[in-house]
Amino acid sequence: METMAVHAFDGFPDVRSGDSIPDLVVTCLRDHGFLPVDGDVLVIAHKVVSKAEGAMRNLATVRPGEEARALAEETDKDPRLCQVILEQSRRIVRHRRGLIIAEQRLGFVCANAGIDHSNAGGGDWVVTLPDDPDRSARAVRDAVHAAFGASVGVIINDSHGRAWREGAIGCCIGCAGIAPIHSHIGQVDRHGYVLRTSTEAVADELASAATLLQGQSAEGRPLALIRGAPVEPGEAGAGAIVRPAEKDLFR
Repeated sequence: METMAVHAFDGFPDVRSGDSIPDLVVTCLRDHGFLPVDGDVLVIAHKVVSKAEGAMRNLATVRPGEEARALAEETDKDPRLCQVILEQSRRIVRHRRGLIIAEQRLGFVCANAGIDHSNAGGGDWVVTLPDDPDRSARAVRDAVHAAFGASVGVIINDSHGRAWREGAIGCCIGCAGIAPIHSHIGQVDRHGYVLRTSTEAVADELASAATLLQGQSAEGRPLALIRGAPVEPGEAGAGAIVRPAEKDLFR
């Protein structure tokens, strides 16, 4: 029998710009008496990482340009928000009334380029994705290793929708210490068939598992620890999950 356990921790403090997420993670684990071990995977909601790193905008200070005003007219969205979306995007993929799908500057295709009003502090504040989520994940990994001597994986996750299915799921936007993709190519199934194309987005699967306990609104559990996951060490980063344009049949 194979088992995997997910633990999401209560009591994580309200994060402000300038706070150290690595220090807060170490403190949270210690306060709960939970000592990480080699092979554990920590999953951290991007919202607290973004807030700590100052990846936030107050729309009251944003002056929308002509392109943003045109996009706002076509989508019935705040032109100031549209300006921030454009600044955070490589391109706008699709849009209609009430919806903008953008290729965020890190390569992720998601609604509003990952910009969110929820848990941003209220008013005109919005949260953007971290500048370098892989770097953020590495900092947490290094801090945990220094504090506990454990070699862990770290995932920064966010909730993204999918083109052909309803509902959002947790996705990896940054990682360190684990291989985000596992290849089954060359393995043989139970009937002797040699797998030729099968790869598995392990980091996304773990991001989704953690999201179930982290929650989406007022739960206050941005940190989760997964134990027993079949992961491999690696340093590829979350960019390995983004399909290159030349392999994407839908661009």
